[in-house]
Amino acid sequence: TTQQLVAVSVLCRLLTVSLYTNNAMYSHIATFIAIAIMALVGSADAFFGGGGDSGGGGGVGTKLTYKGKSVVVKEGTPLKNAVSKLGYKPKYSCKKGDCGSCTVTVGGSRIKACVGKVPPAPKLKSVQEKGLELR
Repeated sequence: TTQQLVAVSVLCRLLTVSLYTNNAMYSHIATFIAIAIMALVGSADAFFGGGGDSGGGGGVGTKLTYKGKSVVVKEGTPLKNAVSKLGYKPKYSCKKGDCGSCTVTVGGSRIKACVGKVPPAPKLKSVQEKGLELR
Protein backbone atom coordinates (compact mmCIF):
# COMPACT_ATOMS: atom_id res chain seq x y z
CA THR A 1 0.00 0.00 0.00
CA THR A 2 0.97 3.65 -0.20
CA GLN A 3 1.50 3.88 3.56
CA GLN A 4 3.94 0.97 3.44
CA LEU A 5 5.87 2.60 0.62
CA VAL A 6 6.08 5.88 2.53
CA ALA A 7 7.22 4.05 5.66
CA VAL A 8 9.87 2.12 3.76
CA SER A 9 11.03 5.35 2.11
CA VAL A 10 11.38 7.04 5.51
CA LEU A 11 13.20 3.99 6.81
CA CYS A 12 15.69 4.08 3.94
CA ARG A 13 16.31 7.77 4.47
CA LEU A 14 16.94 7.26 8.20
CA LEU A 15 19.31 4.38 7.51
CA THR A 16 21.20 6.50 4.99
CA VAL A 17 21.50 9.37 7.47
CA SER A 18 22.66 7.00 10.23
CA LEU A 19 25.34 5.54 7.95
CA TYR A 20 26.70 8.91 6.88
CA THR A 21 26.62 10.57 10.29
CA ASN A 22 27.51 7.55 12.46
CA ASN A 23 24.65 8.63 14.72
CA ALA A 24 23.22 5.72 16.73
CA MET A 25 19.96 7.60 17.36
CA TYR A 26 18.99 7.41 13.67
CA SER A 27 19.86 3.73 13.60
CA HIS A 28 17.59 3.06 16.60
CA ILE A 29 14.75 5.05 15.02
CA ALA A 30 15.13 3.11 11.76
CA THR A 31 15.08 -0.20 13.62
CA PHE A 32 11.95 0.86 15.51
CA ILE A 33 10.19 1.84 12.26
CA ALA A 34 11.16 -1.48 10.65
CA ILE A 35 9.71 -3.42 13.58
CA ALA A 36 6.53 -1.31 13.51
CA ILE A 37 6.05 -1.91 9.77
CA MET A 38 6.56 -5.65 10.16
CA ALA A 39 4.04 -5.68 13.01
CA LEU A 40 1.47 -3.84 10.89
CA VAL A 41 1.99 -6.01 7.84
CA GLY A 42 2.47 -9.21 9.76
CA SER A 43 5.84 -10.23 8.36
CA ALA A 44 8.84 -9.09 6.39
CA ASP A 45 6.73 -9.08 3.21
CA ALA A 46 6.63 -5.28 3.36
CA PHE A 47 10.33 -5.24 2.53
CA PHE A 48 10.84 -8.35 0.45
CA GLY A 49 7.60 -8.62 -1.52
CA GLY A 50 6.33 -11.91 -0.15
CA GLY A 51 6.49 -15.27 -1.82
CA GLY A 52 3.57 -17.00 -3.50
CA ASP A 53 1.19 -14.86 -5.47
CA SER A 54 2.82 -11.45 -5.24
CA GLY A 55 4.20 -11.82 -8.73
CA GLY A 56 7.30 -11.65 -10.75
CA GLY A 57 8.20 -15.30 -11.22
CA GLY A 58 9.09 -18.28 -9.07
CA GLY A 59 6.59 -20.61 -10.75
CA VAL A 60 3.89 -17.99 -11.04
CA GLY A 61 2.29 -17.81 -14.45
CA THR A 62 1.99 -14.81 -16.71
CA LYS A 63 -1.55 -13.74 -17.57
CA LEU A 64 -2.00 -12.94 -21.27
CA THR A 65 -5.16 -11.31 -22.67
CA TYR A 66 -6.54 -11.01 -26.19
CA LYS A 67 -10.02 -9.81 -27.26
CA GLY A 68 -11.53 -10.36 -23.81
CA LYS A 69 -10.03 -13.83 -23.40
CA SER A 70 -7.31 -14.48 -20.87
CA VAL A 71 -5.02 -17.39 -20.13
CA VAL A 72 -2.32 -17.92 -17.51
CA VAL A 73 0.77 -19.61 -18.89
CA LYS A 74 4.07 -20.51 -17.29
CA GLU A 75 6.94 -18.08 -17.82
CA GLY A 76 9.30 -19.34 -20.52
CA THR A 77 6.65 -21.31 -22.41
CA PRO A 78 7.02 -20.99 -26.19
CA LEU A 79 5.01 -17.94 -27.21
CA LYS A 80 3.49 -19.68 -30.24
CA ASN A 81 1.80 -22.19 -27.90
CA ALA A 82 0.54 -19.50 -25.53
CA VAL A 83 -0.97 -17.31 -28.26
CA SER A 84 -2.68 -20.29 -29.86
CA LYS A 85 -4.50 -20.92 -26.55
CA LEU A 86 -5.95 -17.40 -26.88
CA GLY A 87 -7.11 -18.03 -30.44
CA TYR A 88 -4.51 -15.70 -31.93
CA LYS A 89 -2.89 -16.96 -35.12
CA PRO A 90 0.29 -15.09 -36.02
CA LYS A 91 1.58 -15.28 -39.58
CA TYR A 92 4.59 -17.53 -40.07
CA SER A 93 7.02 -17.57 -42.94
CA CYS A 94 10.50 -18.79 -42.03
CA LYS A 95 9.65 -20.24 -38.57
CA LYS A 96 13.20 -19.35 -37.45
CA GLY A 97 12.70 -15.71 -36.41
CA ASP A 98 14.63 -14.30 -39.36
CA CYS A 99 11.81 -12.68 -41.36
CA GLY A 100 9.84 -11.09 -38.49
CA SER A 101 6.40 -11.83 -39.96
CA CYS A 102 5.35 -13.60 -36.74
CA THR A 103 6.15 -10.61 -34.50
CA VAL A 104 3.48 -9.91 -31.86
CA THR A 105 3.27 -7.25 -29.17
CA VAL A 106 3.01 -8.61 -25.64
CA GLY A 107 2.50 -5.93 -23.00
CA GLY A 108 4.20 -3.31 -25.18
CA SER A 109 7.22 -5.46 -26.09
CA ARG A 110 7.57 -6.87 -29.59
CA ILE A 111 8.43 -10.59 -29.60
CA LYS A 112 8.80 -13.05 -32.48
CA ALA A 113 6.18 -15.69 -31.75
CA CYS A 114 7.94 -18.52 -33.58
CA VAL A 115 11.07 -18.38 -31.41
CA GLY A 116 10.07 -16.19 -28.45
CA LYS A 117 9.15 -17.21 -24.92
CA VAL A 118 6.41 -15.97 -22.60
CA PRO A 119 7.86 -13.09 -20.55
CA PRO A 120 7.90 -13.15 -16.74
CA ALA A 121 4.85 -11.94 -14.87
CA PRO A 122 4.88 -8.17 -14.28
CA LYS A 123 5.68 -6.96 -10.78
CA LEU A 124 2.89 -4.36 -10.57
CA LYS A 125 -0.29 -5.89 -9.14
CA SER A 126 -2.55 -3.78 -11.35
CA VAL A 127 -0.83 -5.09 -14.47
CA GLN A 128 -0.82 -8.63 -13.06
CA GLU A 129 -4.58 -8.51 -12.63
CA LYS A 130 -5.28 -7.11 -16.09
CA GLY A 131 -2.67 -9.28 -17.76
CA LEU A 132 -0.29 -8.50 -20.59
CA GLU A 133 -2.26 -7.50 -23.66
CA LEU A 134 -1.51 -9.34 -26.89
CA ARG A 135 -1.66 -7.38 -30.15
